[in-house]
Amino acid sequence: MDITSAVHTLTASANTLFILIGAIMVLAMHAGFAFLEVGTVRHKNQVNALVKIMTDFGISAVVYFFIGYYVAYGNHFMASASELTAGNGYDLVKFFFLMTFAAAIPAIVSGGIAERARFYPMLIASGLIVGLVYPFFEGLIWNGNYGFQAWLEAQFGAGFHDFAGSVVVHGVGGWIALAAVLLLGARNGRYRNGRVVAFAPSNIPFLALGAWILTVGWFGFNVMSAQTLDGISGLVAVNSLMAMVGGVLVSMLLGRKDPGFIHNGPLAGLVAVCAGSDLMHPVGALVTGGIAGALFVYLFEWAQAKIERLDDVLGVWPLHGICGVWGGIAAGIFGQQALGGLGGVSLMAQIVGSLAGVAIALTGGLIVYGAIQAISGLRLSEEEEFNGADVSIHRIGATSME
Repeated sequence: MDITSAVHTLTASANTLFILIGAIMVLAMHAGFAFLEVGTVRHKNQVNALVKIMTDFGISAVVYFFIGYYVAYGNHFMASASELTAGNGYDLVKFFFLMTFAAAIPAIVSGGIAERARFYPMLIASGLIVGLVYPFFEGLIWNGNYGFQAWLEAQFGAGFHDFAGSVVVHGVGGWIALAAVLLLGARNGRYRNGRVVAFAPSNIPFLALGAWILTVGWFGFNVMSAQTLDGISGLVAVNSLMAMVGGVLVSMLLGRKDPGFIHNGPLAGLVAVCAGSDLMHPVGALVTGGIAGALFVYLFEWAQAKIERLDDVLGVWPLHGICGVWGGIAAGIFGQQALGGLGGVSLMAQIVGSLAGVAIALTGGLIVYGAIQAISGLRLSEEEEFNGADVSIHRIGATSME
C-alpha cells in the first residue's frame, strides 16, 4: 500500500512539473511575440509594442482565471487553498498552461493592429476576447461542449483533432485579428495612388530574436500539450522540428531571401503542425510546414498589395489565420495511415471544424471590436499616429538620444 501511494504521489508530482515546464516555455513565447513586433514596427512604436504584450498578458490571466476557464471547462478556483493543492496542485498548473495559450490571442492581434490602435479600448477588447470568444471555441473542441465533437464523430467517424491548437489558438487568433485590422483600416501613408508604400522594419535583430524565442518555446507549446508525462511523444517534437524547417526553407526561396519572410517561415510551419503533430509522419510534417511557408509569403504580399484596408503589420492573418486553418486540414490529410500517419482522423471533420473556428472567430471579433469602435473608437488620432504610439500613449521613446 505504501509503495502504491508513493508511486501515485510521484506520478502526480511528475505530471505537475511536466505541465509547469510547458507553461513556462509558452510564457517565454510572449517575449517572442513582443520582440517580433518590436523589430517589425517603426521606431516610434516600439515601446507600445512591448507594453501591449505585457499588459494584454496581465488582463488575459485575470479574465481567464475568473471567467474564461469556466466558460471552456466548467471549472473554477473559488475553493480553499487546501483543496487546490490536491494532486500537487496539478489543476492549478493546468490552468496556468492553458492560460498562456489564451493569452496568445491578444498577442497575435497586437501584431496586426500595431502603430495606430488606442490603448485602453484594445485592452478591454482583449479581456472580452479571452473571457468569452476564445474559450467558447476552446471548450467546443477541447472539452466537448454543446455536443459539437459528438456530432462530428457521428457524421464523419471522428471528431475534430487539434492536438496543440492550429485552429483553436492560432486560427482563432488570426481571424479575430482580421476583424480588428479591417475595422481599423490602413496606417496613414501606407497607400499612395493605390500602391503600397513599404514601411521598413525598425530592427531586424530584434525581429530575429523574437522569432527564435517563439521557435524554441513552441516545443513546449506542442510537446507539453500531452499534459501528462506518460503522454509525451518524441513524434510531436520531431514533427514540430520538420515543419519548422520546411517553413524556413520555402519562405527563403519564395521570399527571395527577405529576412522578414525567413524569420516568419518557421512560425508558419509551427502554426500549421500544431493540430496533427501527434499523428503525422515527419515527412508529412515537413510538407505541411513547407506549404505553410508558401501560404504565408504569397498571402502576405497579396493582402498588402491588393486590399488597402488590410494593413496587417506583422501578417498575422496569413501567418496564424490561414496557416492555422491549413494545419487543421493538414492533420486530416497527413494524419491518415495511407500517408504514414497514425490514423483515427477524418478529413471532412477537420474541414468542418476548421471552418467553424473561422466563423466563430470572425463573428466574435467583429462583434467585440465593432462594439468598442461604436462606443469609444479604436484608432489614434491622425496627429497621435504621426507622432507615434510611444510618445502619444506612453510619453516616452524606446531609446534616449542624449
